[in-house]
Amino acid sequence: MRPGEQLTLQIENEMEYGYFLTDGEDSVLLHRSEMTEDIGDRDEVEVYLYVDHEERLAATMKIPTINANTYGWVEVVDVVEDMGAFVDVGLSKDALVATEHLPPFEEAWPKKGDKLYCMLKVTSYGRMFAKPATEDVISELFTEAPETLMNKEITGTIYRLIATGSFMLTDTGVRGFIHRTERKEEPRLGSTVTGRVIAVKEDGTVNVSLLPRKQDALSVDAEEILTYMRTRNGAMPYGDKSDPEDIRERFQMSKAAFKRALGHLMKNDLVYQKEGWTYEKK
Repeated sequence: MRPGEQLTLQIENEMEYGYFLTDGEDSVLLHRSEMTEDIGDRDEVEVYLYVDHEERLAATMKIPTINANTYGWVEVVDVVEDMGAFVDVGLSKDALVATEHLPPFEEAWPKKGDKLYCMLKVTSYGRMFAKPATEDVISELFTEAPETLMNKEITGTIYRLIATGSFMLTDTGVRGFIHRTERKEEPRLGSTVTGRVIAVKEDGTVNVSLLPRKQDALSVDAEEILTYMRTRNGAMPYGDKSDPEDIRERFQMSKAAFKRALGHLMKNDLVYQKEGWTYEKK
């Protein structure tokens, strides 16, 4: 008997704390805390073998939600620096998504409550590792996006990060790509995001923007500028003639968006400009 196996074993004898099960040669303990139903009237029981927290081979009637041949969405329950993310696979013991399968920067690692699409690998020593699906595997979930999605909001899970952007997958299987210019910050792997479809492509995938619509962006960007000014006692060395690169570096917005937001603040009599600086009206 080895960890990671799902077997039907004979009930050998009952103890106060559980049952010993056997395959005819070896025995293993099924603790009462690992029973999902009473088995007192049975001769055999189907169990999953794992190594418990005391490093002993043990049996459980709980069957993992994923295995070596079955992928599924699993929830992150803990994140440990230099180790990775632990995910709930339906057992008393969690599986580890190692750092090698996570983004190089910890800021993009998943957090508790995020979800990853994984398979389960169990070593001969009983260590459980969850491995995120490759693009080829997750593509089996893809469905073709209807053209009616154009300009509509969709919600999905971030399943892959690359240098140029992020990939998301909706509950209905629509695959979306978020270019780095269409977001304020990089979303975490496994996080849930809501964005606007800005293109429905011929291959059935969509391009998504996490930026607010222009009519909403005015107030959002304006608020961001005002917040920044208030951290500097109501003044900033930026105005409508500032260098576009300086503006993008400071506010992560284009010169055009900056000028629209600044105009919005001036129209509402909240700020004024003088000699290249912008001041908040008191």
